[in-house]
Amino acid sequence: MNDRYDAGAADHGAGQYELVGYDEYGRPVYRHVQTQQHTYDPYAQQHQQGYGYDPYAAGGQQPPAAYGQGADRTYPQGHGYDPYGSTAQHDPYGGPFHAGQPHGGQTAQQTSQQPFPQTAHIPQQAGPAGREDPGEPEREYHTEQFAFVEEPDDNSEDVIDWLKFTENRTERREEARRRARSRIVALSVVLALVAAGGVGWLWYAGKLPGLSSGGTGTGTGTTAAGAQKRDVIVVHLHDTKGGGTSTALLVDNTTTQKGTTVLVPNSLALTGDDGTTTTLAESVDDDGSDGTREALDTVLGTDIEGTWRLDTPYLQNLVDLVGNIEVDTDTDVPDPAAKKKGQAPLVNEGRDQTLSGKTAVAYATYRAPGEADTAQLKRFGQVMQGVLRKLSSDPGAATTTIQTLAQILDPSLTDKDLGTFLAGLSDLAKGGDHRTDLLPVQSDGTLAAGAGAKIVRDVLGGTAKSPDKDAATSVSVQNATGVKDNSEKARVVLLNGGFTFLEGGTAAARATSRVLWADAAAKEHATEVAKTLGLPASSVAKGETPAGADVVVILGQDFEPSSG
Repeated sequence: MNDRYDAGAADHGAGQYELVGYDEYGRPVYRHVQTQQHTYDPYAQQHQQGYGYDPYAAGGQQPPAAYGQGADRTYPQGHGYDPYGSTAQHDPYGGPFHAGQPHGGQTAQQTSQQPFPQTAHIPQQAGPAGREDPGEPEREYHTEQFAFVEEPDDNSEDVIDWLKFTENRTERREEARRRARSRIVALSVVLALVAAGGVGWLWYAGKLPGLSSGGTGTGTGTTAAGAQKRDVIVVHLHDTKGGGTSTALLVDNTTTQKGTTVLVPNSLALTGDDGTTTTLAESVDDDGSDGTREALDTVLGTDIEGTWRLDTPYLQNLVDLVGNIEVDTDTDVPDPAAKKKGQAPLVNEGRDQTLSGKTAVAYATYRAPGEADTAQLKRFGQVMQGVLRKLSSDPGAATTTIQTLAQILDPSLTDKDLGTFLAGLSDLAKGGDHRTDLLPVQSDGTLAAGAGAKIVRDVLGGTAKSPDKDAATSVSVQNATGVKDNSEKARVVLLNGGFTFLEGGTAAARATSRVLWADAAAKEHATEVAKTLGLPASSVAKGETPAGADVVVILGQDFEPSSG
């Protein structure tokens, strides 16, 4: 950009210096002039001689160009033009001149003959910023005289890249936060659903803390007793060689997903078809499957769906079909075929003993001399547990196994129903959700008030089935008179009075009799029993009664058989 460097030319002494032109570097050239000033008409005609000429014209005779013409700079015609507006009139070499008069008093001829140096050339671009001539006056520069050209910066791309990087990193962080929040929300929803499902399952299975009934600890909560869904069948093992039977209830609680084998002692007192008291063993032999099943329903409050008669030969075949079983045996079982004493036992005592069909039958039916019948019953339960663990959990395969036995089943139970039921229990047994319980029975054949009632309530439904309105009231009688025959006499009196007699055994002698009832509905029946036996009304009171008995009578020495 070309700037004017002659801005302060008039300040170097008024009338002493004037701008002549510019050198080849674009620097202004000044010369000293006299202080005498002459006025002139800048718009004078071009015929005036001695001014307005072109110093580069040949011989100095070429007239100057008209004002407003020329390639680089133009001056008014007919005089030496001062670009800074000075009133002094000078020729290009600094001499004052007057209109129509040669410069410096010289004649026109002398002026025309004097050569003119080429100092009035005005280049288009400025020269170096430095000042080479020490005598040249100091120039002042202003900001507006310069135009700055933006130079490319190598770091500008790096700056742009860094800005883009930081912007992208911020966006990535925000996106990561949004994804994290979305994951947290989704995880919270999943956890809430899982928790709700877990609580619902615990409620459905009756395992919520604080909702269990009676503090039984079996996990039966609000869905207790009859509200739970149970499948129950009764199995009777018949020993075809040694005689006798063993009974167990197979229970599949589909509500709690628990399986139980309830061992029922043969001494359990049942009511026969004629209303008389009998035992489980006698009922199996005399009343058959239907009568025994109904009697068990009455005493235990169950709803038995079918009866499975399992003779010992079929048990042997069943164990062989499932591929032997493993049992923790509690005693040595001698070989019945042994001819000499001291021979190796057929079954050895120990843990994880492998039993074949033959040895399994021998262990399940073995009762050592002097042992209670419950010892043999527990061994039968162990064998059944082993069979369930080895039986297929597939209903189709289990049904095929049952059909292979070629049994003639009870009409109440088909082979498909039995196979499907046993497959469900097998699945529970393999998962550790199957157990074996012994139903406690007292010496008089009635259920124990504590443990027996707990099993009936928790495993078999919680309450006994209510008898029909026309059914006889069952009365359990304990003889505390010290006279053995008084029990038989009391039985006769009660049967004649329309009551059902249950043998309650003997108790320590006592002076007064007691008639106890537990259910308010049985209070009236207890009063009738007392009158029938000739006992005072003061002997009737509320107390505990065993399962299966509506009223309990404890005969004291005040009982007089003749009074009945």
